[in-house]
Amino acid sequence: MAAGSRNLITDVPGLKVGNAHCETTKSGVTVLIPDEQAVASVAILGGAPGTRDIALLEPEQTVNAIDALVLSGGSAFGLDAGSGAQVRLAELGKGFKVGNAVIPITPTAILFDLLNGGDKSWGRKPIYREMGIQAVDNASEDFELGTNGAGFGATTADLKGGLGSASLALPRGGTVGALIAVNALGRTTIGDTPHFWAAQSEYDKEFGGLGWPAQMETMDRTVQTKFSLGAIDASSSTNTTIGIVATDLILTKSEAKRVATAAHDGYARAIWPAHTPMDGDLLFVVSTGKRKMQDPAFELLELGAYAAQTVSRSIARGVYSAKTYPGDTVPTYKTRHELHTS
Repeated sequence: MAAGSRNLITDVPGLKVGNAHCETTKSGVTVLIPDEQAVASVAILGGAPGTRDIALLEPEQTVNAIDALVLSGGSAFGLDAGSGAQVRLAELGKGFKVGNAVIPITPTAILFDLLNGGDKSWGRKPIYREMGIQAVDNASEDFELGTNGAGFGATTADLKGGLGSASLALPRGGTVGALIAVNALGRTTIGDTPHFWAAQSEYDKEFGGLGWPAQMETMDRTVQTKFSLGAIDASSSTNTTIGIVATDLILTKSEAKRVATAAHDGYARAIWPAHTPMDGDLLFVVSTGKRKMQDPAFELLELGAYAAQTVSRSIARGVYSAKTYPGDTVPTYKTRHELHTS
């Protein structure tokens, strides 16, 4: 198996990703747009999520497909990004049709990046709504990782976070990809070393190729978070890693829900700790429905496993690709571990 040609979620045919950010605010928005309405569901395993139009993704609910998925910074203020994406998609004629009405379905998830050194005094200015519109207009099959889109202002316990993505060609045909905005309470690297927790999943040195530390058995396994490292004061909603898994395999909403749950293993492999009461860790799963599974039971099992692997790779790639900007409160991976990335 190998990564797709771009090693991005857009290696799944029929998807585009748009990003927008505000450098002054240190925040941004990411929108994933399928060419056609797509089946989607969601799994939330963190204790502090922030969402918009999420209930309709449950298998028993009536709406069966989405027009876009939105990831945003800004905590609850960022939920306006879903409204911006919705307005722009409506202008483009995309949406759920009810008589003469067209209603774009744009489920949205947010992360907390309000304490990252950016200017958050936007008052009544609809900054996230406008970024949602811009992200739709910027949609493309190619996009940059790291300090971009919803990951623009993201942080981890000791490093800048970022927007990460990866893809994988599945062994029985089809593709799985992931798109993650990494803003974790915990660490993505092992202690103070440059080694990623996701090392076991890496392809072709996509985040440095360092593997595991030579003395892994003697590493300090103490839980280290933004709280214990002094990055922020204790709060119930100052973090959250949010993302999307996509595939071209045909899935029902129930199957998408099952894959979303399995794919959360990728968070646990790449972030220590993950799924905490102070993170709103969430994963959407979207199916473009272009490829029929030949052995549905086994391929669904495989899809969940490879989705988790792709998620963990995306998390490490997002942190590895982060860039330095004025006013940052934590260093980037490459700044802190320059000797290992030159």
